[in-house]
Formats: sequence, structure tokens, C-alpha cells
Amino acid sequence: MEGILGTRLRRERESMGITQEALARAVGLSSEFISLLELGKRMPSLDSLTTLADFFKKDVSFFLKEKEEAFNVLLQDERVDIKAKAGLRKFKKYCEEYMHLEDLTGRRTELAPLYTHPSAETLATEERRRLGIGYEPIKDIFSLLELNGLRILRMPIPEESKISGVFIFFEAERAAFALVNSDQSFESQVFTAAHEYCHYLKHRNSGPVIDHPDIFIEEYLSLYHPREKFAQTFAVRFLIPPEKIKIIVEKDLHSKKLSFADVLYLKEHFGVSTPDMLHTLKDLEYISNSKYESYLKLKPPLDDDAYFGMSDTEMRTLKRKNKVIPSKRFNSLAFEAYQKRKISEERFSKLVHQGKEKVRSIFKSIGNK
Repeated sequence: MEGILGTRLRRERESMGITQEALARAVGLSSEFISLLELGKRMPSLDSLTTLADFFKKDVSFFLKEKEEAFNVLLQDERVDIKAKAGLRKFKKYCEEYMHLEDLTGRRTELAPLYTHPSAETLATEERRRLGIGYEPIKDIFSLLELNGLRILRMPIPEESKISGVFIFFEAERAAFALVNSDQSFESQVFTAAHEYCHYLKHRNSGPVIDHPDIFIEEYLSLYHPREKFAQTFAVRFLIPPEKIKIIVEKDLHSKKLSFADVLYLKEHFGVSTPDMLHTLKDLEYISNSKYESYLKLKPPLDDDAYFGMSDTEMRTLKRKNKVIPSKRFNSLAFEAYQKRKISEERFSKLVHQGKEKVRSIFKSIGNK
């Protein structure tokens, strides 16, 4: 792969009539590194490869050998540690199993439109309109995204690996996947899913993406590729429509001076984290900068328990954190494939993470033998 990348990089550079030094200055890399890339002696990080692809107005896949090489790019990223690589290999296997189940059952979802022109805010509004969800909170984002072509696996990844999510698109199969780190809180998993959904809608042809937890921290966001700020802006607007906040404030809270209890009420309504709700309310000028800083410092027990008891979100968090969670649709596909005798009982059992006796009892209870 290094040789193919180097050959294509050199060919594109020479076709533009620029030197290695000029290319290096344009993309913020050293000329020595560009030389090593062209000689096939180094592999760029995913960020560096994306920057080069952007410069030449090419997809990342242009510099790769075959469609499956996109996963090799992820695995060869110097920032991915051994534990994360093991997780990515499991994710790759999940993707392959998912597409195989779709082939066996004949159930392939259509791709959502590829947006090229709108701002992040407009994209969020247009996509909500296309999905027919108006300004209402999204109660099950994982199922919603699955039905619209983004297949999702939630799986724990160690904190030291510094991965919140991964997006990858198989161009030949026209299949998109997102890995969401289930070692995060439930609210963070929701935001990660919305973030990866933006990559699917806007950046699917730009190659695979590894998203780090820092992208969710405003002061660090500018250090990453501009697509990350775009995706984060989309995620906030997609999950927390300002139009709905205005309706709740005017019809229920009856005041623009929001207390911390009001903030918690709103964050629970939308199913997002307290910091994300605070940031949104600050941007919409429902709370001042000083209030934002003050509320941001408040910690449990002055949180949901103090006002609402154990919330639905917290219950889901307890059940869903630190576990491998195949999607509902994946389990449905496996169920159908087994019903049609396309896969064995043993295979079905492994796919849905259930023992054979449990599988037999499930089928017996619904009249299948």
C-alpha cells in the first residue's frame, strides 16, 4: 500500500507542477516526510492522508489499493494503540458479518442523501425535515440512524486509547458503519452517534474517520480537521433544535432566566449531557457566560437525582455502558437468517451473544422448532 500511495502522490504532485517543498508548505508537513511518502518508506496518519486528499481534491480511497484497505489505514494510524487495534479488528468483523446477513436476507438499506452545500446548521434542519421528526427530541437515535443507512456497533474501547467513535464507508457495497465507544456515558454515546451521522451525510467519500474525545471539547476542536467542527455543530443542532427550546421556555418555564433545575429539565427532555445543554443555552443567550461557568461547576448530587430521582437516561446508562451492543437491526437480520435456515443455530447464538439453550427457548416461545 505504501508503494501505491507514494506513486499516486508523486503523480498528482507532478501533474500540478509543484515541488515537494511547495506541497509540504501547503499541507503543513515537512518536505522530508513528503519525500519518504513518495518513496514508499512511510505511511501517513489518517489526518495527514485526509489533508493530502483534500489538497488534491481526491477521496482518501484514491490513494489506497482496494476498498478494504480503508481499515488498514485505521490500523496503521500511529495514534491507535494495541488495544484500540484489537477493537477495530472486531469492528471490521462486525461490518463483514452485518453485510453478509443483509445479503442472506435481501435486506439492504438505502443510503441517505449526500449533502454537499449546506452549513452544518442548515444540514441538521434539512435532515430533521427529511426524516419527518420536526423539532421533537430523538428518543432512540441508534435505531433512527440504522434505518437511514448508518449501521452502528457500540463497543467499549479503553479510555487510554482515546477513541470516541469511528466512521467508515464501503464504497463498492454502498454500506456505512459507525463504531461508538460504549465506555462513554449514554449521553456521550448519543452525541458520538450524531457526530458520526454527519460524517455519513457530508463526508462519506472522504475516507475513514477516527474521532477522539477532544473533539467534544471546544478549546481543542480547532486542532482537528475542519470537518470535525462541522460535524460537532451539526450534532448539537440535530439533537437540540433551538426552535423546541424556545417553545419549552415560553410555554412551560415562562422565563428567560433559567435556573439550574431548568437546565436539568431541558437536558433530560432532549436526552443529552448537562455540559452540552449548558453550551447550547449559552449560545442561544438563555444563560449568561457567568451563569454558564457557574452551572458548569455544579456536580452531583446536585444533578438529576436531586430533582427527578433516577432518570430514564441514567437507567439506560447503567445498562448500556461498558458492553458490546450490536444494533437491534443486526439482531433482527440474524434472527431472520436463522429462521430461513441460512445460518446454523451455533452461528446465530454467537452473533446475538446468547447461549444455545436461550436461543432454543426464544424460538420455542414464538412457535418455531
